Amino acid sequence: MEDPMDSKVFLGALRASMSQWKHEGKKGVWIKLPIGLANLVEIVVKEGFWYHHAEPNYLMLVYWIPETISTIPANATHRVGVGAIVLTENREMLVVQENSGRFQGTGIWKIPTGVVDEGEDIFAAAVREVKEETGIDTEFTEVVGFRHTHKAFFQKSDLFFLCFLRPLSFKIQKQDLEIEAAQWMPFAEFAAQPFAQSSSLFKNIVNLCAAKLDKNYAGFCPVPSKDNKGPYIYMNTRDLHQPDHTTTNRL
Repeated sequence: MEDPMDSKVFLGALRASMSQWKHEGKKGVWIKLPIGLANLVEIVVKEGFWYHHAEPNYLMLVYWIPETISTIPANATHRVGVGAIVLTENREMLVVQENSGRFQGTGIWKIPTGVVDEGEDIFAAAVREVKEETGIDTEFTEVVGFRHTHKAFFQKSDLFFLCFLRPLSFKIQKQDLEIEAAQWMPFAEFAAQPFAQSSSLFKNIVNLCAAKLDKNYAGFCPVPSKDNKGPYIYMNTRDLHQPDHTTTNRL
């Protein structure tokens, strides 16, 4: 639906369509109303439809016809975020202080974080967030862990991926809008922060960094599924290509 429609004409057409769809044995009905047809929303709701989801330029409403349990898929339930761990060969870590959110004014140094954009890969989001917040160019290496929480932003669940990146530049140019300060900090100093000792997430980040610096931890690298392009599967490629020493050839 795109063109303007008189509300009475729309109501008649909707009721006729619903009658036909019931007769044909249809089950789920979706109505996508662009923002220009917002005047029709009340009519659709009064006919028994309910909101499914909304985007900046449209509202989606749905209706389940048979008297059975609806199997219409739910709206998106998760948001995906990334945290970028950037370490140098000299065991220095790229850290920031935020000028908004829960860490504002706390003096806590943390890793750059952000949200994955629609249609964006996890590894690309990590590189982008570091560049936007600090001006540092990086190369993604691995996903080293992830956290799954619920009832977070807008009451959605949250998937947060911890990523390791290798720095390609070192001169910091922080983003003034979100970042209060940014610097290269000795890893030991980051780990010694009181909050890093009390927060389970920070403590796990410290442990991951220590294991990576000692080369005792292998994460997951993006492997293209076909033609060297996405979609990507994240795999422990280091151990995947190790020879299997547990089996021997027998004649």
